[in-house]
Amino acid sequence: MPVLRVAVLASGEGTTLEGLATALAAEPGPVEIALVVSNRPGARVLERARRLGLPTVVVERAGDLEAWASRLTAELDAHGTQLVVLAGFLAILPPSWVERWRGRAINLHPSLLPRYGGRGMYGLRVHAAVLAAGERETGATVHLVTGAIDGGPPIAQERLPIRPGETPEELRDRMRPVEVDLLARTVRRFADGTLPLPYPGGTERAEPAAADRRA
Repeated sequence: MPVLRVAVLASGEGTTLEGLATALAAEPGPVEIALVVSNRPGARVLERARRLGLPTVVVERAGDLEAWASRLTAELDAHGTQLVVLAGFLAILPPSWVERWRGRAINLHPSLLPRYGGRGMYGLRVHAAVLAAGERETGATVHLVTGAIDGGPPIAQERLPIRPGETPEELRDRMRPVEVDLLARTVRRFADGTLPLPYPGGTERAEPAAADRRA
């Protein structure tokens, strides 16, 4: 079976990248993280990636947006990328990039989309909004990247009950392994052909959630 070459785009700490790499290594299969890209030279994700022995590159968001997107695509193509994973990538990608990678780019978001997504909704902001609304459960979503921020069709979701009195930080820490597991399972489904590439957004239901599995 051919090896699926994955590129991970991230801007921050890189905890999701490290978790994904660890999960994939724990159950070897036809998938390889071929490149880690950050738009920030000092991002800790680069340090984590290098420690894991993963190739890295910085493509700073500077100058013309289309030129930046072209540089990004050139790096992805140079490493034979077949699937792009956005894992905390805090840069808006232009329509030309989205079209070029349509059906081959996925994003991980820490809520049950379409709720608590969109511009400015990331990290602790999402968890704080969920708690402020009095929700009884939350979760994580892997969705197709489209021109709408967090608006692409869901591919897989996992639910997580909220505990009484929980803080955003506590919820974030409980959510992290849920997110990583969901992302790793989804990438493996692309690698083994269970999910098609390119993914025909909107034609397949999201993967059923394992409700309350990690309560």
